[in-house]
Amino acid sequence: MSTRALRRLKGKQRGQEALDLGDLTLGDSSEEQLDSANVYPPSNRKDSSRKAKKNKAQKNVSNIYELIGDADNEAENISPDEEAEKPDGNKTNDSEKNDIRETEEPDEKQEETSTKSLSGDRVKKKKKKKKTKMTTEDGQEAVPNDNIDLLLQNLEQSNGLSLQNEDCSGSDRKSVLHVEHRNLNPETELKRYFGARAVQGDQRPRQRNRQFHRSTWMTNPKDSWPRFSRPGISMTLLQSKEGIQYFTFEHGRQYQQVQFKFLDAVESMDPNNIVALLQLNPYHIDSLLQLSDVCRIQEDQEMARDLIERALYSFECACHPLFSLTSGTSRLDYLRTENRAFYLALYKHMMFLEKRGCPRTALEYCKLILSLDPDADPLCMLLLIDFLTLRSREYQYLLQLHQDLEVHRNLCLLPNFAFSTALCHFHLSQQEDVDPEESEKDRQKADQMLEKALIMFPGVLIPLLDLCTVQPDARVSSHAFFGPKSQIGQPPALAELTALYVGRTHSMWRETAVMFWLEASVKEVLRRVDAKDPLVDDCQNKKQRYKCAPRNIHRHVLLSEIKEATSSLPLEVTSQPVMGFDPLPPLDSVMSYSRPERQHVGATNESTLSLFFRSLLPNFNLQGGLRQEDDMEVARAGQELNQEVNRLMVAMRDMLANIRFQEPPREDNPYRDEEEWD
Repeated sequence: MSTRALRRLKGKQRGQEALDLGDLTLGDSSEEQLDSANVYPPSNRKDSSRKAKKNKAQKNVSNIYELIGDADNEAENISPDEEAEKPDGNKTNDSEKNDIRETEEPDEKQEETSTKSLSGDRVKKKKKKKKTKMTTEDGQEAVPNDNIDLLLQNLEQSNGLSLQNEDCSGSDRKSVLHVEHRNLNPETELKRYFGARAVQGDQRPRQRNRQFHRSTWMTNPKDSWPRFSRPGISMTLLQSKEGIQYFTFEHGRQYQQVQFKFLDAVESMDPNNIVALLQLNPYHIDSLLQLSDVCRIQEDQEMARDLIERALYSFECACHPLFSLTSGTSRLDYLRTENRAFYLALYKHMMFLEKRGCPRTALEYCKLILSLDPDADPLCMLLLIDFLTLRSREYQYLLQLHQDLEVHRNLCLLPNFAFSTALCHFHLSQQEDVDPEESEKDRQKADQMLEKALIMFPGVLIPLLDLCTVQPDARVSSHAFFGPKSQIGQPPALAELTALYVGRTHSMWRETAVMFWLEASVKEVLRRVDAKDPLVDDCQNKKQRYKCAPRNIHRHVLLSEIKEATSSLPLEVTSQPVMGFDPLPPLDSVMSYSRPERQHVGATNESTLSLFFRSLLPNFNLQGGLRQEDDMEVARAGQELNQEVNRLMVAMRDMLANIRFQEPPREDNPYRDEEEWD
């Protein structure tokens, strides 16, 4: 049987034989060429040598470009010193090649010399390029091509979009305001607590009537939501300065008209008008926020949370491609009216997550809100971030945040940071997998910080013990430093901050170990007060700084809905109406468009009867004087008046026809009262 038939039986084709590494050596190639020169007659040596070369190239190498790359690499790797150290090897190779060349024609010698010269020139050019790259003194030009990270960093610095700033404040904010994408999903935290099977359950995607939504980071679109269509919101990039991008939301004309209708619905004080507006515009942001508050008041938490998630989905679909949720370099100005709804949607979603039992996810949203405007902090997230950090047990992060922002923001003057950082050190000292020396250092640091916090804010102790249902010692309650005098004598702004902290974080102090630690620190503080420690007078002088709380703190207290804090708000805040879609707006707001003025009818000397008909029929006018309207509008109003009067008459006729008087009781009724019909 022929070899061709054997290859067909084995399922092979010509050129698919296994390759041997030994076939690529110089010795084998020379022997094959010599054999080919001896087998064929002298007249056919020229053709046979060419065929042998082609078969060798096809047999040993699957890609013809590999020979060029290998030759260049070998030429570059061999240095002149190595060539000088190996003269014998070069001679033997040259001798073998000379023996082979003797069997070939002179024209082949010319071709080989030409190819050899070309390859030599190519190697020389590559050597020159390599030398010029290595001799450059500029760091950006000397970066090798393999280091991709350095190349990307150089490109970002050249474009002015680098995420890492050279100044200390930028680097600090990058470190503490960085948000992780995976922690924005509450299912990640729930799976960590209960497992993936318990969270997902038997939820299987329905293939029929399934809507395809855009994938987002903050929310998971639901099939029960209305079909998404662009509501008319867009985001634009205002400027990019020092690696920070400033964005703003914009409302289109159609969205502005819907916004005007929403304001009219709010003034009507009827939630049904907002529901009707949402049926026509299911992704109107302010309507979703306002209706969510109504559902939450009616204790429909699931519906309230669903409306907030729908608002966030609408916002994320409108975001700019360069807007980043995680880098901490994207800014939104709260002074612009269009941007406030995004702040409020994030805040309300964060509070729903915290109540749902996902404090780690809520912490990421808190960092996200703080990164949108860390300097102004319009929602005052620094008063909340410590509580979420303690809930999620991210103690090191809170200490790092306090260390980075203490120089710029004076966080030690806030009661929440003064007590929470001490509580963080205490929890770190209680961990079992910590070195005993480190544990002792944390405990000493916790004692010092708690004593300083109690000296600085003595009005926190008694309300905190009351909410923890702990009866204070007689010496503590009767002492002038912690007694009622300390609470009455503190400034209103400080009283608002202390009430907010106590009402929010009193559950973190109910642990037995924490309460014993607090008791020991209180005794030490009383001893230092009686000994007239100079730190006590210093802290008393610092209290004069709390004259008036800024507007963002009042806004945070209103959003928190903590009774202990809202009762301490000043009269100028509580006397004005507070809207859920824009609570306590800034005094220097920036509005890109204004609401048209509504035509209100002035006060007239109409009678009570005319006012009654006016309430039933808005177009009714008993006075002879015409309103300032066009003739067409007057005619249309007259037609509507006639129609409404006819409807009223028909309704009254039906009402009178359906009146039924109660029949008198019969004589055989034993329960009849004798004096009833007399």
